[in-house]
Amino acid sequence: MGKQEILDKLRDTIVTQNISGCKAAAQEALDAGISPVEAIDGGLSVGMKIVGDKFEAAEIYLPQIMMSAKAMNAAMEVLTPELEKQKIGEGGGGITTAITFVQEGDIHDIGHRLVSTMLGANGFKIVDLGVDVPIDSIMDEIKKLKGQKVMLAGSSLMTTSMLGQKDTIEALKEEGLRDSVKVMFGGAPVTQKWIDEIGADATAGNAAEAVRVALELMK
Repeated sequence: MGKQEILDKLRDTIVTQNISGCKAAAQEALDAGISPVEAIDGGLSVGMKIVGDKFEAAEIYLPQIMMSAKAMNAAMEVLTPELEKQKIGEGGGGITTAITFVQEGDIHDIGHRLVSTMLGANGFKIVDLGVDVPIDSIMDEIKKLKGQKVMLAGSSLMTTSMLGQKDTIEALKEEGLRDSVKVMFGGAPVTQKWIDEIGADATAGNAAEAVRVALELMK
């Protein structure tokens, strides 16, 4: 089976909520010499994007989303050990704490989990707040880390929850915290134009790029 066929199989097992099939396809990808990042970006992420689009269009509902997430988690059990072997670069100037989260109103966590894993593998201390995270919780966590090097890495897969990224920046300003943290937002609808508009620091198109951008931001 060719590489694209294996990636398509990963995609389809996410869309069809095939948990055991997704885990098997992840192992098949590794056995075929496909890197874990490529398996995620070219297979799992594509499937989760389809699922997210179907959810927004009310073609599927929360139970289907949760089953797709379980399929993705099963694949990540296979891919994460290999992923953690792949360091992209070295951070500068001491340890940075990365607060990672999915914006309130959103439970799509594949990008969030991948970025958290890869940042951790590249020397960041990870504080993972999970999914559907209220802005107040983000502010509380930053306050606990006063005086440390801190970066926010937030994601949204839906345009509705993406608006919360702007509110997060405004909350940082109101709390007097904006100058003490770097802010990187990602997710399918997030563009550089949006980052510029809301006053965040950076975005990235995939998890590997997110690590490179984060390392550059924290130099």
